[in-house]
Amino acid sequence: MRRHSLMRWWPIFARNLLVWRKLAIPSLIGNIAEPLMWLVAFGYGMGTLIGQVSIGGVKVPYLLFLASGSICMSAMNAATFEALYSAFSRMHVQKTWDGILNAPIRLDDVLLAEMLWAAFKALFTISAILLVMLALGISHSPKLILCWPILLIVGITFSCIALIFNALAQGYDFFTYYFTLFLTPMTFLSGVFFPRDQLPHWIQVISWYLPLTQAIELIRPLFMDQWPAHPWTNLLILCSIAIVAYTVALHLTKRRFQK
Repeated sequence: MRRHSLMRWWPIFARNLLVWRKLAIPSLIGNIAEPLMWLVAFGYGMGTLIGQVSIGGVKVPYLLFLASGSICMSAMNAATFEALYSAFSRMHVQKTWDGILNAPIRLDDVLLAEMLWAAFKALFTISAILLVMLALGISHSPKLILCWPILLIVGITFSCIALIFNALAQGYDFFTYYFTLFLTPMTFLSGVFFPRDQLPHWIQVISWYLPLTQAIELIRPLFMDQWPAHPWTNLLILCSIAIVAYTVALHLTKRRFQK
């Protein structure tokens, strides 16, 4: 009985999967098109002008530098879009959550399923992007196999953060603030497009604690066939952010449904 109660999130997850299967191909194309355009335009275009980038005294091609950062950005964006726009549609517009809650399922189970579903979609998206990168020969490191579990954690972290704003939103326009004031600055401060050591020291200190920075600190060395310098610290920060964000999101979502 206890095991069954712990898996009450699964039917909701499976329901989202069945609905998504009808639009899987368009969804996949939409999710991978933008990061691949970034990769082609900046990696091959600007990369020919920049040449190599120094990371910790090691010079690497700019294309590899950008690819390792953009795969983390893709995981962030895919999880965020699903936990914001799609989850908000199910919660507020389509009233799917209300229908589900008529069954013997708690709001905790619904939110957990939404978080895991967003992380799964992010993992599916980055898998396609990573396979394209491998086909292009950007990296041949056998350590890339570790990218999947790490990027799953990244997807979980950003889906938890996005669910906070999902609970606060009264309409789709509200999400603009999240993208403009949080995600976009973080993309430029976390080392996706240029090394963080080019930033002023005080910004480097602040940007170190951003979740996207932690993701890149874990993934980029794997692309370079190296091990991350502080893997347990990076994972601890990511997991801590995810736990705190999920707790806040659950509290705010319950308060919303009690109104």
